[in-house]
Amino acid sequence: MANSHVIDYQIKGESIQIVEVELDPLETVIAEAGAMLFMEDGIMFETKMGDGSNPNAGLFDKLLSAGSRMLTGESLFMTHFTNRGNKKAKVGFSAPYPGTVIPVDLAKSPGNELVVQKDGFLCAAYGTKLSIIFNRKIGAGLVGGEGFILQKLQGDGLAFVHAGGTVIERTLNNETLRVDTGCVVAFESQIDFDVERTGSLKSMVFGGEGIFLATLRGTGKVWLQSMPIRKLIQALAPYGNNSGKEGSSLLGNLFEG
Repeated sequence: MANSHVIDYQIKGESIQIVEVELDPLETVIAEAGAMLFMEDGIMFETKMGDGSNPNAGLFDKLLSAGSRMLTGESLFMTHFTNRGNKKAKVGFSAPYPGTVIPVDLAKSPGNELVVQKDGFLCAAYGTKLSIIFNRKIGAGLVGGEGFILQKLQGDGLAFVHAGGTVIERTLNNETLRVDTGCVVAFESQIDFDVERTGSLKSMVFGGEGIFLATLRGTGKVWLQSMPIRKLIQALAPYGNNSGKEGSSLLGNLFEG
């Protein structure tokens, strides 16, 4: 795995954040397809199969890596943005829905790696390796993509992860934390992660909390999000739980009649 490029960045915005990366000449940042917001003169981009972390990888290895991404619903290709000019230039990235951008220095993470929910990766310094991992624990498989399919980021440079809504960073000290399955953004690789059944069928039907929760155990950092895309879609759906709230006041009901 190549040493990651050293990049500078700024995170802009509050409730809907973007990351602006400044590249020196010949520096590169990799990103998910469609994440680019803008790029200054001198920035050139190429769509490639793979993250470029192993320049000597053969075609079979590239196809295997790309195939695993395609099976999880991710794009087969990644976009590489390189500063081909002779002065510093910036490129900006935004996520597909409102939220917060989390910068992570992989060099400071245990084992130089981080585990991220399958659609949480936004961009990273060139040299970062992305791989898909499948959680083999049976509980994770019962809730499909939330916890069953994860991404691992490895390297010694900066990576940027996107979270929906507000981000909560917690440091566990030989502790257990139970979380709504869609609210886990990322965690350090030494954390034990599973999806477990909790409560009763009655609680699931009438309580609205669901019958499965993500369980994080051990010592290390975890990042949580307050508004995963699933909850955002439910809140905005015309027939969702919030569909009648704006007309539920006394005056609203009077005028509806």
